[in-house]
Amino acid sequence: MIRVLLVDDQRLVRAGFKSILDGEHDITVVAEAADGRESLEAAHEHKPDVVLMDIRMPVMDGLAATRHLLEDPALTGIKVVILTTFDLDEDVYGALRAGASGFLVKDTEPEELIHGVRVVARGDALLAPSITRRLISEFAGRVARPAPSPVLNRLTEREREVMSLVAAGLSNDDIAKELVLSPATAKTHVSRIMTKVDVRDRAQLVVLAYESGMVTPRWLTP
Repeated sequence: MIRVLLVDDQRLVRAGFKSILDGEHDITVVAEAADGRESLEAAHEHKPDVVLMDIRMPVMDGLAATRHLLEDPALTGIKVVILTTFDLDEDVYGALRAGASGFLVKDTEPEELIHGVRVVARGDALLAPSITRRLISEFAGRVARPAPSPVLNRLTEREREVMSLVAAGLSNDDIAKELVLSPATAKTHVSRIMTKVDVRDRAQLVVLAYESGMVTPRWLTP
């Protein structure tokens, strides 16, 4: 059973999401919170698998709460999905940098919400290529001269190639076809890369690729 914590200062939003998620056989909403500080307390008490986190809230906003949750050694394994009204939101970019596994716009369709929770719960990043890559290119593209990250020196040429394809929005299956590999081999490459550069998931891997200058916004043709 996937345990979900809903964090939003609007009660109606929480009620709507709860109704959708509790209707699924493999998902249950274990707690709700109206601000970031409440979310920290609820996370410690209920140990959710996935936190659906609003960005703009009183007391403590979603960005600060996300950082606290993901840096807390007592909450290892918790996944955060950012909820936002706008897909191009600088705070969402900040949350992805902090380790959030992806984001959803609040007017998402019910089936997309359910799918997103399941994807993140199994350890994958919620990366909708047409939106997430556009978001990252918008904000990472403001860095005039990206500074190469020394952690990239740990990668082989093949791993750099795979990382570039991840940043371009390709799935493991797509990468396998592009490089004429088996899907299992592509998955192994991605997992090894994340270990070498010390990132939580594909979302952070994509951010690192842009911020280090490995790939640039010109790749991002939707």
